[in-house]
Amino acid sequence: MSQSVSGAQTAGRPSLSKEAANFSWLLDNFTRETAGVRETVAVSADGLLMAMSAVSDRANAERLAAVVSGMTSLAGGVAHAYALGVLNRVIIDMAEGYLLLTAISAGSVLGVIADRSANLGSVAYEMTRFATSAGGSLSPTLIAELKDAVQR
Repeated sequence: MSQSVSGAQTAGRPSLSKEAANFSWLLDNFTRETAGVRETVAVSADGLLMAMSAVSDRANAERLAAVVSGMTSLAGGVAHAYALGVLNRVIIDMAEGYLLLTAISAGSVLGVIADRSANLGSVAYEMTRFATSAGGSLSPTLIAELKDAVQR
């Protein structure tokens, strides 16, 4: 992830603050530059779509956000019941691809759909890099702005 955006408009999205535009750019860059990744969403702690990669259409992004929210809740239930700590990563292995989840920060989660050709180690590493670089900026104000922007 080489360079961030400081402008207000990203990939046809409405005018955003510098922080929101940077978060959206990082999400798009992660999706575009990570081999095998098809679609990416960021989901807030309350289970709502917070951001989606430019390749996502709104209906698919909303559907993926609901799945990510549900899987996060299930993983949290298991973690609590067995005293396993906080969510790090969930990987669901399917015949034609993967669903990967990783915690970002403030209860937010990154959900990724990857092709079967994806190298899971590389995808997981890039997801961690994304969470490290983007997660620190996720204030309640930024989360609210991102959720509002994705609803337009």
